[in-house]
Amino acid sequence: MVLRGVLKLVLTGFLLVLTLAWGGVQAREQTPANATVALSQLPAQGLETYQLIRQGGPFPYEKDGVVFGNRERLLPAAKRGYYREYTVKTPRSRDRGARRIVCGGPSTAPDACYYTADHYASFRRIVP
Repeated sequence: MVLRGVLKLVLTGFLLVLTLAWGGVQAREQTPANATVALSQLPAQGLETYQLIRQGGPFPYEKDGVVFGNRERLLPAAKRGYYREYTVKTPRSRDRGARRIVCGGPSTAPDACYYTADHYASFRRIVP
C-alpha cells in the first residue's frame, strides 16, 4: 500500500515536470524567428539605448556591452563574443528590469539588433 502511494507520487511529480518543460518549449516557439519591431515602435527608453549603442556610450549600467552568450539559442547562431547586451531602462523598476537590446557585430555599427521585453524569452529584430 505504501509502495503504491510512493509510486503514484513519483509519477505525478514526473508528469508535472514534463508538463512544465513542455510549456516552456511552447512559450519559446510562440515568437517566430523572423519577428521584427520597428525602431519607432520601441519604448522611449529603448530608442535611447539604441542611440547610445550607435554612439558607443556612455552607458548607464555597468553590465551594458557585456557578451551575450545566446544560451537560449533564439538568435541566429554566431561565435562567442558576437552578441552584446544592453539594458533598456524600465520606469519605476528598482533593478535593471527585463528589457534588453542585444546586438551582433561591431559595437557602434552592429549587423543586427534585437529587442526583448521579457528577459530573453523572446526576441524581435529591430528594423528601421
